Amino acid sequence: MANALEVTHLSKAYGKKQAVRDVSFTIGEGEIFGLMGMNGAGKTTILRMLATLLRPDSGDAVIDGHSVVKEPDRVRACITYLPDEAGAYRTMKGRRYLEFIAGLYFKDEDAQEECVKRGEAICGLGDALDQKIQTYSRGMTRKLVLARTVMPQPRLAILDEPTSGLDVLNSLDIRKTIRRCADEYGTAFLLSSHHMQEVRNTADRGAIMKNGQFLAEGTITEILAKYETDDLETAFERAVRDE
Repeated sequence: MANALEVTHLSKAYGKKQAVRDVSFTIGEGEIFGLMGMNGAGKTTILRMLATLLRPDSGDAVIDGHSVVKEPDRVRACITYLPDEAGAYRTMKGRRYLEFIAGLYFKDEDAQEECVKRGEAICGLGDALDQKIQTYSRGMTRKLVLARTVMPQPRLAILDEPTSGLDVLNSLDIRKTIRRCADEYGTAFLLSSHHMQEVRNTADRGAIMKNGQFLAEGTITEILAKYETDDLETAFERAVRDE
């Protein structure tokens, strides 16, 4: 499996606070990697550095052969980023919003049309796409913005708390959609989450973070074995308290 992302000794500080400390990991094509950690662990800082919104103090990351430090413009062309509180233009209808986003990525009309078709299939909103986004529930809006993130078929999709604030059924739909898109399109996903069950049920591999460092990294089975438990929440608790 080719690597979509290779992170090497990535570090970032805000003044005297070291937000990320010498982090290294990879994500393969079509693989889902979950970052787990409490607030302030450094998850979002990693995501923002990889999305080229923040420049690392040291280290680098290579996405589809391009350095986030030396080639940020090339990186932006092969990634998408979905922040925690991402929204959409509320006065637009859902389908028009997908068309608008497709036009930002593709100049060719046929390519735009195919992109929109993927978006329609990914969000699964059906006839609701002909309604204004301001009429959507939080779950519907999240499905729409996830679709716009994945439909350009990026090399790497970066998702910050993709199910934040959603009920159980909408969270399940989002997780299933991420898994399906990874399998169908070969998109690599990097997601952050407070929810251990979400990572266990969605990710192929992951890492537990505290104070900007990885305490454990690998497949979910490997992390569970390291902390001698079959429960990821227990593994997380043992990791952050024993550190």
